Amino acid sequence: MRELFEFEDQYTEKGYTAIAGIDEAGRGPLAGPVVAACVIMPLDDIIEGINDSKKLSEKKREALFEQIKEKALAFSIVEMPAEVIDDINILEATKKAMIQCTTELAIKPDVVFIDAVKLNLPYETLSIIKGDARSYNIAAASIFAKVHRDRLMREYAKIYPEYGFAKHKGYGTSEHIRALKEFGPCPLHRALFIRNFIDGTDKK
Repeated sequence: MRELFEFEDQYTEKGYTAIAGIDEAGRGPLAGPVVAACVIMPLDDIIEGINDSKKLSEKKREALFEQIKEKALAFSIVEMPAEVIDDINILEATKKAMIQCTTELAIKPDVVFIDAVKLNLPYETLSIIKGDARSYNIAAASIFAKVHRDRLMREYAKIYPEYGFAKHKGYGTSEHIRALKEFGPCPLHRALFIRNFIDGTDKK
């Protein structure tokens, strides 16, 4: 787990105390929002088990989410819906969500660690490739974003049960594609993603 503190250790040695981490969930799905989360975790009260959300089971992520929420010095979550993604593209929608996250923090960060993306923020920033596996704060943000989005998609599944959102969370599974071809898109679907994805699968 010490590998997650390489960057945190570098900055705490410089005297930084409020280190924020930002990550997102949902850039790849055909439906649902992209969700960004920003957290500032205390570095003197470490939560065991925090890691890149993709390496954790759903049960473990859910448990860690509650611990992060309880211990975080500050946190924020921002959703960008399908219509925004269609309007400005997924990368810009992700950046917009991430930037908004930092403005909604209750504590002003000394530095913001970002998973791969470069952002124009009024704070010092550090973009870290594969940051969710290399920074404790980014890993915590990745869990926060992933669990929030998964919970959201389970709620949407109650409104649009025909698509199976609770199971695949909007990703382009064979089940999801079959439902799209049978029922057409719903308001949660990203028009450009669907067009590109289904055109691509039809050509295979």
